Formats: sequence, C-alpha cells, structure tokens
Amino acid sequence: MVRRTRAEMEETRATLLTTARHFFKEHGFAETSMDDLTAQAGLTRGALYYHFGDKKGLLAAVVEQIDDEMDQRLQEISESAADPWEGFCSRCRACLEMALEPEFQRIMLRDAKAVLGGFSPESQRHCVQSMQALIRDLIQQGVIEEADPEGLASLIYGSLAEAAFWIADSDESDTRLAQGIAALNLLLRGLRPAK
Repeated sequence: MVRRTRAEMEETRATLLTTARHFFKEHGFAETSMDDLTAQAGLTRGALYYHFGDKKGLLAAVVEQIDDEMDQRLQEISESAADPWEGFCSRCRACLEMALEPEFQRIMLRDAKAVLGGFSPESQRHCVQSMQALIRDLIQQGVIEEADPEGLASLIYGSLAEAAFWIADSDESDTRLAQGIAALNLLLRGLRPAK
C-alpha cells in the first residue's frame, strides 16, 4: 500500500475541487458524471469518496469554497468604500449582482438550493454576524436609526438571499436585478434617520 504525504492529499483534494467547480458550472450538478469528473482530474472515484464521501459532499465542499470567496469579496467592498454607509450599501448591492455571475448562479443559487437545501446554517450565521457588526457600527455613528442589530441583520440578509434566488430563477435575470436593486435602494433609504 502506497502512503501519500499530506501535501499529496491536499493536492488531490484541491484538484477534485477545481475540476468539480468547472463541471458543476458548465453542466450542473445533476448532469455531472463522477466518472467524467474523476477522469478529467486524473484521479479515481476512490479518491473522490475518500475526500468528500460522495457527489453531494463534493458539492457541499465547492459551495463552501465559493462562499468563502464571496465573503472575502464583500469584505473588500466594505473596507474599500469611501465611507461606512456607502460600503454597506455597495455590499448589499453586490450580493444581488452576484446572482448574475454564471458560477454563483448555477452552483450556489440553483444546485445548492436543490441538492443541499440552500446555504449551510454556518454560512448563514456568519453572514448575519458580519452584517450585524456593520449595522452596529452604523447605529453607533448615527448613520442609521436605532434598532436591534441582530434583528435588522437577519431581516436584511434574508431579503438579500431570497432576492438573489429570485433573480437567478428567471430568464430575465438582468431585469430582475434592476428591479431588485431599485427595491433594495428603497429599503436602505428607510434605515436612515429622518431629517
């Protein structure tokens, strides 16, 4: 029996993830053949089962990887904005705009919902907590009305997630994105203190 090094194991896992991402984006989860995927990766089905358990486990790992990348992108949007309010608004708009990106749309908003039931509870919790911290800062700065940060973050996150699914689930995604952003702008204006 050949013993593999930790680096070789990590390389095998990374190869499977990269190949699966490509296949899931191009063909979708249901149409992706594990034989074709592992052949393209130059690996065996045994390697796939060892690292991910099954095809569904592989999808969950791909979703987690994309989710982490999305979180980093949103964090960069918040941090690079001219002011915290614009950063928050831009971050919310970006959540909707990502629904048009082919990889995000197919894997995260279609296949993950159909196969995994949507985003993982850990992912949802992380998103709400991240948004909660931003909202708490905006409240403390007097930029938005006083409210419970966790409740407000849960409400906004839920609205963004459902709107992203709504945008992705249409042949007129561009039109729905424009409608969603218009509605989002209205919602965000309602957070500001009355003058």
